[in-house]
Amino acid sequence: MSPLAKGMRKRAVFVSDVHLGSNHSHAAQFADFLDHLDCDTLYLVGDMVDLWWMSMNRAKWGMAENRVVEALHQMASKGTEIIYVPGNHDRSVRRFCGLMLEGMMQIRRRLIHVTADGRRLLVLHGDDYDNITHFGTLQEKFGDWLYYRILYANGVVNGIRRKLGLRYWSLAEYIKRQSVAAERYIARFVQAGLDDAKARGLDGIICGHIHRAALLQRDGLIYANDGDWVESLTALCEEHDGTLRLLAHHDEVLAEIAPRAAVQSPHLRLVA
Repeated sequence: MSPLAKGMRKRAVFVSDVHLGSNHSHAAQFADFLDHLDCDTLYLVGDMVDLWWMSMNRAKWGMAENRVVEALHQMASKGTEIIYVPGNHDRSVRRFCGLMLEGMMQIRRRLIHVTADGRRLLVLHGDDYDNITHFGTLQEKFGDWLYYRILYANGVVNGIRRKLGLRYWSLAEYIKRQSVAAERYIARFVQAGLDDAKARGLDGIICGHIHRAALLQRDGLIYANDGDWVESLTALCEEHDGTLRLLAHHDEVLAEIAPRAAVQSPHLRLVA
């Protein structure tokens, strides 16, 4: 049975990096995902709207993007609590951190999510670690230029695959995995997140930002990256027993961490 099948309500779901408004956002697929989603709490972990892209007069906003907004509104009206943690591409929303938009969502800079089995996980977008993980300025600019061209090729390849009746496949993800420099960057990012969680006395971290979905345990800490809706089309979910699962948009379970000895615990949202 599909992990998102009707009646299988999740305790919490985490998504990020949808980049609505950019040419590379899979807004229609994300809207489909939300249409089938039933959860107590939905965390939007940054870069939901690509204000950087839109500020350059290259905005793409149509029916799919409107479907996303409507789906979020419907979820909120049916009782889903929505927590918005802005990222670097929607950075201007951070000025509203600490506010609650009545009937829609709360906005937080970062917070702690407590799972049903009592694990305390730091939730933030992840751009906080850029000064630790990034290369020099010139390399970063070249990397951004190259990345958007890879995303263009990714769109072409998957347009052909759709016509052939084939499932979505991320060319961008494949190319990054072949790059030693990209893999080193991601390794530094993962370690920076785990180090931050450890320094705060927490059990792990949930983030986005680097467009690389992952769910793993290292040295007793959890690293969970919910991925994105530009390349990987993934989400992280928590079941009501504390099980964590990384899901692809077509509902395939990519990774799972079982709960520890169950301790029923409410969500805890503390500004970290």
